[in-house]
Amino acid sequence: MGDIVDRETRSRMMSRIRDRDTKPELIIRRYLHRHGLRYRLHVRDLPGAPDIVLPRHGAVVFAHGCFWHQHPGCRFAYQPKSNVEFWRKKLSGNVERDARTEAALRGMGWRVFTAWECRLGNVELDELRQAVVGLSAPEDRIPDARSLRRQNRAHALSRKRAPDRASGRVTV
Repeated sequence: MGDIVDRETRSRMMSRIRDRDTKPELIIRRYLHRHGLRYRLHVRDLPGAPDIVLPRHGAVVFAHGCFWHQHPGCRFAYQPKSNVEFWRKKLSGNVERDARTEAALRGMGWRVFTAWECRLGNVELDELRQAVVGLSAPEDRIPDARSLRRQNRAHALSRKRAPDRASGRVTV
């Protein structure tokens, strides 16, 4: 069975499929931000450039589309009927790359969460938030140099600006 649109139209349609700022990603980002979690987006220094990185909690979140990442058991994770060999290789390659990326991130000490497009209800988002916050970064994890400088600077400032107990004024 052939495609219902010509090659140029299909090419134009496929070129507009985004890899960032997708609807599932925006839903997750708004939810996490509304609940006080701050994050970085698409950190290229990490394997797979995760959609959402929560450094404070040592966690990354991937917002996966069910079709593109073949969500097991999902009705949206179907195999196209045309150009079968191309799609089989493309979609299985995505799944294999996801597994390699997750293994690399876990090897670096990150906790990896995958949020599926079909499961973005309030209950699932609450579970994601609780999983990210409930298990903060391991205590034995070595902080990076920038966070150590920030902590040292904050500690030094808090000692310098201690209020004078007798007068209640802040001394610098």
